[in-house]
Amino acid sequence: MIRRALAVLSAALVLTAGAAQAAQATGYRYWSFWDRDGGSWSYATLGPSLSRPDDGDVQGFRFAVSEDSKDATRPRGAAEFSVICARTPAQDGKKRIALVLDFGTAADAPSGERPPARRTVCARVDPDATTADALAAVAGPLRYDSNALLCAIDGYPRKGCGEQVAKGEKPAAATEPEDAPEDGASVGLVAGVAAVVVLAGAAIWQARRRRG
Repeated sequence: MIRRALAVLSAALVLTAGAAQAAQATGYRYWSFWDRDGGSWSYATLGPSLSRPDDGDVQGFRFAVSEDSKDATRPRGAAEFSVICARTPAQDGKKRIALVLDFGTAADAPSGERPPARRTVCARVDPDATTADALAAVAGPLRYDSNALLCAIDGYPRKGCGEQVAKGEKPAAATEPEDAPEDGASVGLVAGVAAVVVLAGAAIWQARRRRG
């Protein structure tokens, strides 16, 4: 009986530790950059300042918390050049780039900020313009850091740039209280461990009592 209780306690502690580590997995809050290929998005291999799209291309930006490019969240909604640029006629000596700007959800927003609504825009720019040029023409102000990482589109977010955050972290309005455990474990996890310890202890005590 004692061995069984200890086994249960050990398993519970292992599962709880694994859950705590998963909750503490880190990601980065940033604008990801995407190319539209047919009916799907692919993570761009070049940054906006190096990418030179052709007339008729569709590109997207998504603000979210992601661990890496494989985990990055794609822009949402329809993304058809003919629809986005329907009111922007072709012009000699210019090219048109359709841009999808997805500012993300409240869960991904920095503390105290609210993401604007997703929108699409059509940039008509010079033939040699980069994606960054097209973006600046229709969605400024833009903000970059010292390493030329795109930090803000249309002023969002107001501050921060690629900061590390806990994956699955709650938005500012629903954060844990200031007296939450410093090790990052949630109150629920701590309570769960305590409950298992109490139950296992009771089982051990009862087994010893029976033997006595």
